[in-house]
Amino acid sequence: MGLSSAYRRREPEKSVLWNLVNGNLNTFLAAADARARDGQGLPVYVRNAFDEYLRCGILQHGFARFLCPGCGHEIVVAFS
Repeated sequence: MGLSSAYRRREPEKSVLWNLVNGNLNTFLAAADARARDGQGLPVYVRNAFDEYLRCGILQHGFARFLCPGCGHEIVVAFS
């Protein structure tokens, strides 16, 4: 079995959840800030978790390249 049949990138940017978060995060964070008594909204670690979720598995945010020395087949695996 070759590498191409053993590994398939999960493509998180095609999921309903990823698109929901990506398309609405700024509005959600602004609403949270507006509702907060101190104007800070959500804690920094929550904002960071959203940012990390949106970067996870996306090739433009980093990947490793693997090359088979025997056949020369090459694949890229996004960082998660």
